[in-house]
Amino acid sequence: MTRLTRLCRAVGVGLAVVTATLAMTQVANAELPPPTGVDPLIAAPAGNEVFLVGHATGKQIYTCNGAGSWGSPVPEADLVTDNGQHIHHFAGPTWQEVPNGSSVVAAKVNNGVSPNPDAIPWLLLKATKTTAGRGGHLLSDTTYIQRLHTAGGLAPTTACTATTDPKVVGVGYTADYYFYKATKA
Repeated sequence: MTRLTRLCRAVGVGLAVVTATLAMTQVANAELPPPTGVDPLIAAPAGNEVFLVGHATGKQIYTCNGAGSWGSPVPEADLVTDNGQHIHHFAGPTWQEVPNGSSVVAAKVNNGVSPNPDAIPWLLLKATKTTAGRGGHLLSDTTYIQRLHTAGGLAPTTACTATTDPKVVGVGYTADYYFYKATKA
């Protein structure tokens, strides 16, 4: 094989690698479409765009206060994003990227109406604190989070009294979480 042939092959392979890399970069940076059919009360404000969607499986954990009702739920769930990233969701409410550790803590803005009466409500939450992780910042630009497409997770229907046993109950649920960031000017 001549030097010219080897050079042409090397250049061809290099161009193929560059083309594939650019194509993947464009897909990775493409804006995700916002969810449809969302109650306006829980729509993310203008100036924000979806950058990540996570599908959660976990529990809403309720504690009996002994006075006739179950306390506010605390989530314990794992999300897998459309890109294969893993996020752990827990009290706060907090979402933390695994294994890099970037995180977002949020506060509820509004409840929405879930089309499923047997499921926890849809929500809009606003980020109150974000952190970059150890070598990752997946969640550090989060501005808003929507909880949509819920199934399960409602408080137990049994009465909660001083004699209720167990005092803590985990109720299974699934949901989709849409993560928003500020749009670029």
